[in-house]
Order: sequence, then C-alpha cells, then structure tokens
Amino acid sequence: MSNDTNESEQQAHPNYPSVDQSDRVLPRNLRQTGDADIQLLISTRVRKSPLWHLSVQEGCWRATVYNRMYHPRGMIDPEDGGAMAEYDLLVNHVTLWNVAVERQIRVKGPDAEAFSNYVVTRDISGLERMDARYTICCNEDGGILNDFPLLRIADDEFWFSIADSDLMQWLQGVNVGENFDVEIHEIDVSPIQIQGPKSVDVMVDVVGEEVKEIPYYGLMEAEVNGCPVIVSQTGFSGEKGFEIYIRDSMENAERVWNPVLETVREHGGDVIAPSHHRRIAAGILSWGQDMDFETSPFQVNLGYHVPDDKEADYVGKEELERQKELIENGEYPFTHKLVGLKMAGEPIRDYASDFWLVSDPETGEECGYVTSPWWNPELETNIALAHVPAEKLMDLGVPLDDRIYEEGTDIEFQVHVPDKYAEEPGEPVYAKVSEVPFKPSVNPSAREQAKLNARKEANGE
Repeated sequence: MSNDTNESEQQAHPNYPSVDQSDRVLPRNLRQTGDADIQLLISTRVRKSPLWHLSVQEGCWRATVYNRMYHPRGMIDPEDGGAMAEYDLLVNHVTLWNVAVERQIRVKGPDAEAFSNYVVTRDISGLERMDARYTICCNEDGGILNDFPLLRIADDEFWFSIADSDLMQWLQGVNVGENFDVEIHEIDVSPIQIQGPKSVDVMVDVVGEEVKEIPYYGLMEAEVNGCPVIVSQTGFSGEKGFEIYIRDSMENAERVWNPVLETVREHGGDVIAPSHHRRIAAGILSWGQDMDFETSPFQVNLGYHVPDDKEADYVGKEELERQKELIENGEYPFTHKLVGLKMAGEPIRDYASDFWLVSDPETGEECGYVTSPWWNPELETNIALAHVPAEKLMDLGVPLDDRIYEEGTDIEFQVHVPDKYAEEPGEPVYAKVSEVPFKPSVNPSAREQAKLNARKEANGE
C-alpha cells in the first residue's frame, strides 16, 4: 500500500488521530456526533431511586443514567429559562437536588479503617468519627476509579458516597486477596442536596440551630419528620450547601423530601438538577467527563491526593509515586493536562453532546478536547475545562505540577464549537488558558485557601 493511501486513510479517520492519545489503552471517542433527537428509554434494567418519582412529580423533563440509575438533569422548562434559571436560583436563593444516584457503599467491620486507608490514596487513618474527607481511589496503574466524600459514621463504619462509576465490585474484589475483616455492601441510603446562600436558613428550619456548628465536611445525626438522617456540610456546587443522607430511603423518601421541599420553597427556592455550570466555575471535576480510569491525578490537578508522608500501603502507590518523582524532576509522563479556558463565541447555556476539539491556532492541528463547557453570567464569558497538550504547556514554561494556573497566562487555543455557538459558522473560537477555579467557592479547598492567603500576604493585608 502506498504512503499516499495511508495518508488518505489517516485524514479520513473519524476519531481525530492528530490528538495524541498514545498514553491511553482506550482512546476517548472524539467523533463529533452532535445532538441526537432520541428518547430516553425508561425500563426495569436501570434502577429508579426512591426519589425518582418525586422528581418526575416536580416536572423533571430530562434525565440521564448515572451509576446505573435514572438521574434528573432538567427541572425548569426551557421556555421558563431552563438551566440558567436553575443557576439563578442556586447562586441567589436556595435549591433542592435529587442526588440519590450517589450510591452509598458501606465498609463495616473491625478492619474498616485499615481497608479504607488501603483503597484511597490520601491518609485517612486520623479521620474522626462523624467527619468526612474528599478522596479518590486509583487502580494499580494510577488511574482514577472514583472520587467521592468518604464519611466516617463510626469507628468501624465508613460510607463511600460514590461518583459515576461502579466501585462496590472493585472494593469487594480488592478484598478477595487481602482478607480485611470487613463487610462491603451498598446500603439503603439516598442523599439529597440543599445548595445556595439560603441553605443554612433552610437547614435550621429542618433540623435545628445546631446545624450551624457543622464544619465543612463535618457530619451530624438528625431527624427529619421522624426519620433518621445524616447531615453533612458538603455539595457539588461551590456554593454554601448541605447534604441529607436519608436512611431506610425506600421507606422514608417522601417523609423527608416533602417537608424539605416545602421549606426550600418558603425561602424562595425550588427543585433543580445538579448544577454543572456552577461546579465548572468552581473547578469541581466530574468523573467520566473531566477524568476517568485512565486519567492520573497529576493530569487533573489532584496530585495533592498523592501524599509524601503516607507510610501505609495503598492501591496504586508504587505507580503514583513514580509519576510524582518524574514530575518533580521536570519530566511529564502524559500527553495531556487539564486546564481552564475562557472562550469566545455565543453563550453556551446547555450540555455539550461531544468532547469539542481543541486546536493549535498557530498550526491549525487538532490537539486536545473540551470536557466541560458553559456560560458564566458573572464573568460574562464562556468557560471550560479542557485537556490540552502537555508539551505545548512545557514549551511555554507552564509548570506541570499541581498548582492552579494564574490569571494572565498568555496561552491561546482554538475550540471547534457547534455553529450555534460560533462567531462565524464553521470557524473555531479563540480560548485563553485561565485560572481555576473561575469563580471562588464559598468553602475554598485547602489549595484555594493557601493561594488566597498568599495573595493577601503579597498585598500586605
């Protein structure tokens, strides 16, 4: 076969081979399929949570599948403002979310702490009872299997409040060879979230004044309408917020949901879908979109989950420490790195159907892809998280450690958006690497707070 034929076939390749995915076994599907006019099949093969019918009653018009469960992703009708009206309720008032798809995997037994510490990368051996911590599990190759709040309910009981990948079978499989003295099961607990600036007022009315004393990632036991719950100060929004974990939810779902919804409405709020536009602004990652089982923590600014001082062994430790050493020595073992982008173009007010392609404005070559784009009304610009070539960042002197990019980084790309968002049909829009988070969280992470403190110190505050 001639070289001309090879070249022709490569150019016709539908999955854009110019985007280097040589560090992956299973490439991302970068085919640009666009919106599809299809109907979501509702059947018994995919589980309905005990809150599903309540979301339907409140007007859910769009859904997806998350953790093999139906998940509401649209509550306010598009003609009434749709996702951006939901955003307004979140950032200015208070909102109720059905997040029962955050399945709760309980690890219980004498070795619960040792087992949990073995399967997460951070050291959680000092985690107090009724406290929680954001954690990740990685496989032996250092790929992120899941990210989640880990709740310590008792000395011998942990709950893994998992993201969208089935972790229970992996946890059970790990223990086949390790024989920790634990039981690993999914339990009948369904979370709901109360998010927004008025969430504290709602929670005071629902469970009492003591909720004000819960620290960020802290837990408390309570009752709602006579039903036992766990309350945490956590959430997926970057706004002030709480989660209510409904125990025995097959029995108690309505008894908790109904009075909480009534209280939310008394404070000017309503039911919305999980706010991906706000979590993007806060730099909160979504498993499956921004990262997956072949993504290293060092590619998505989660390198702080690979500690220097965790003596105990854990799954993936050897490979993650190897990657860490390479990066500290100025080598980067991956093709791409996650960055924030501020993008030109028409406002993006809904979910992207595809990983939009990113190209180099100097060469025009496709070289990366956008994972999570949306319009931010406060910043009056489109924002996005995107995987871009690490080599280009290195050539321009950008450090590829775990720091967050500062505003003013003079690195530009082009994003190939659908025509409805383009300034000119068929033409890409310009994008500039930007600081993440785009909009600060109400409860900043330790890294965000360290950066804020450094700025204050530099300004003499």
